[in-house]
Amino acid sequence: MKTGFSNEKYLEMQSDNIKKRISEFGGKLYLEFGGKLFDDYHASRVLPGFQPDSKLRMLSELRDQTEIVIAISAADIENNKVRGDLGITYDTDVLRLMNEFRERGLYVGSVVITQFKGQDGAVLFKNHLEKYGVRVYLHYIIKGYPNNVSLIVSDEGYGKNDYIETSRPLVVVTAPGPGSGKLATCLSQLYHENKRGVSAGYAKFETFPIWNLPLKHPVNLAYEAATADLNDVNMIDPFHLEAYNETTVNYNRDVQAFPVLQAIFENIYGECKYKSPTDMGVNMAGFCIVDDEVCCEASRQEIIRRYYEALAGLADGSRREEEADKIEFIMKQAHVVKNDRRVVAPAIERAEKTGAPAAAIELEDGTLITGRTSELLGAASAALLNALKVLSGIPHELRIISPEAIAPIQTLKTSYLGSRNPRLHTDEVLIALSTSAAADPKASAVLKALPLLRGCQAHSSVMLSPVDLKTMKRLGIQITCEPVYENKKIFH
Repeated sequence: MKTGFSNEKYLEMQSDNIKKRISEFGGKLYLEFGGKLFDDYHASRVLPGFQPDSKLRMLSELRDQTEIVIAISAADIENNKVRGDLGITYDTDVLRLMNEFRERGLYVGSVVITQFKGQDGAVLFKNHLEKYGVRVYLHYIIKGYPNNVSLIVSDEGYGKNDYIETSRPLVVVTAPGPGSGKLATCLSQLYHENKRGVSAGYAKFETFPIWNLPLKHPVNLAYEAATADLNDVNMIDPFHLEAYNETTVNYNRDVQAFPVLQAIFENIYGECKYKSPTDMGVNMAGFCIVDDEVCCEASRQEIIRRYYEALAGLADGSRREEEADKIEFIMKQAHVVKNDRRVVAPAIERAEKTGAPAAAIELEDGTLITGRTSELLGAASAALLNALKVLSGIPHELRIISPEAIAPIQTLKTSYLGSRNPRLHTDEVLIALSTSAAADPKASAVLKALPLLRGCQAHSSVMLSPVDLKTMKRLGIQITCEPVYENKKIFH
């Protein structure tokens, strides 16, 4: 798969730019990290060559100067808000993030619970963290936030929040997801630091939209598609254009909030050093694109995938129609249609030919492999097995999973676990393949080809089960589905 982004250049330029920003503020910087600090798979899909853990690797180079504060909203704890990509609640993700950071040698200083008003779930979570020796701070809801600046920047506003004790020059404020209170945490800290006579500054690290790419560049359009549920809109930064006569791209929430931020900075410091939302950012990703067309095509494909996700969400009731409509409009701006995704037509054609669900996988070299539903395998399982055979050079007609490996799984499913479907899901196929590999060198060769599926594209003519979707994702296969169920049952 072609590379369009230089990851090494990015690590170097990004580290240098953050160091520069720290020095501009007297040696203390609160850096709000938007998006995902690691496992940034959206960035790796639209910027081929970007590694999902690039931002974490970059911070690792600054580990001696860095400490991390994780923000989580008390409302999100109380409502058991779930990360859509991982399927875990925000409070559980805080624990996961802490483990990941510590394993990389990064110092997690504390957790701040924002928008706190005594919620039972938040209190329980605070107690749980403190049992493990984690420092937990509370930030409260401020009446009139964010417009009542005189109240916000006072002892009755930020002054009521706990002061988060930090000890390093770079304080990275991150969170499980949007709406967690990262910006408010940074601003509250600036107020408290200023009261203590400490010179400190604020900056924002947001990968998308990329400020020095055109407004309608496919990479920026793909960001709009990814945030259709938030209704974010990319726009020209009017403050930057007025201040510097230079066109840059930002998104609506930052642009709308900037006058308020200016007023808050002026109330804290007497002046605002930033003239635009773009000024606040430190992102250098746009300088590290080495093949623009590769990134454009990758982004166009991402937009189509996001559209299929929205359609599937409409079918299962988890998404709103406005999201699909918005992404469909973005597709028109990017000049793409559904069939520009190469795996769509083969999957649908195979389904029409066999009269049953089918799936298609596109390998790294462009080879298209299909699989059909049978008494033994679901369509996704069949396509997966057929693709592995091609990758390992095993003839299609050769059986690589022994009946002795399949029969016990089917018996377990139907006789003991109460399933009515004896066909093997993708995870069950892999278990059967692993069992066969112990005695069959051919099955072993097929199993070893699994890493070659990472980054491959796939499409199903029907919506897949959660277990199939999860297995495909764990294999690194980027799969989409037609927004129809295999049957007409109400509960799936």
